[in-house]
Amino acid sequence: MFSVSDNWLATYPDAHAGILVMRAVENPSGHPGVERAKREVEADLRERFAGLEMGALESYDPIPAYSAYYRAFRKTYHVLGQLRSVIFDGKSIPSVAALVEAMFMAELKNGLLTAGHDLDVVRLPARLDAAAGSERYTTLSGQERTLKAGDMYIADQEGVLSSIIYGPDLRTRITADTTSVLYTVYAPAGVGAERVRAHLEELCRLVQLFSPAAAVSLMHVFGASA
Repeated sequence: MFSVSDNWLATYPDAHAGILVMRAVENPSGHPGVERAKREVEADLRERFAGLEMGALESYDPIPAYSAYYRAFRKTYHVLGQLRSVIFDGKSIPSVAALVEAMFMAELKNGLLTAGHDLDVVRLPARLDAAAGSERYTTLSGQERTLKAGDMYIADQEGVLSSIIYGPDLRTRITADTTSVLYTVYAPAGVGAERVRAHLEELCRLVQLFSPAAAVSLMHVFGASA
């Protein structure tokens, strides 16, 4: 179902990646359990950073590991901006659809970059690789992008599913009709395998708040030290 290229292992020997496949999921547009969980995540983050300067977030583990990765591509880690908006600007986690909101909550709580896909649209097998710089795909925003050379990405038999720098694709996006979901986690050097696994377990727990019959069919962490 999923493989890691020798190129990725050679390029990023200290990195990890995680995948979570859940079947028989529901994807409601609203759920009281999800709303409670969002408020809890927001309150926890605000309490954790109460009285601190905005710059304190930049040293909040694992943000430095992601910032270093993004800096190499002259970009900034977007999750850092989302954390700032929730903690310091008082903004709420957006209401989209439960499978996406669960991903946002886990991403903000743990700081790990996560993408979600409708598994039934993905053409397996998929692989994790480091880009040559010629790969192209349409992102979730509808923009056509060419991958930056060296960027981590995941592709199926039809094309790119996501990359760190440009995010998930449009083709396999989660919709209201999604009944099987694939979550992927990118973890650059400095983010260990145990942290990735704990993040996947947290994501699973959040999905089962609104979809208690959902079943995990695969949870795995890849990397030389995994």
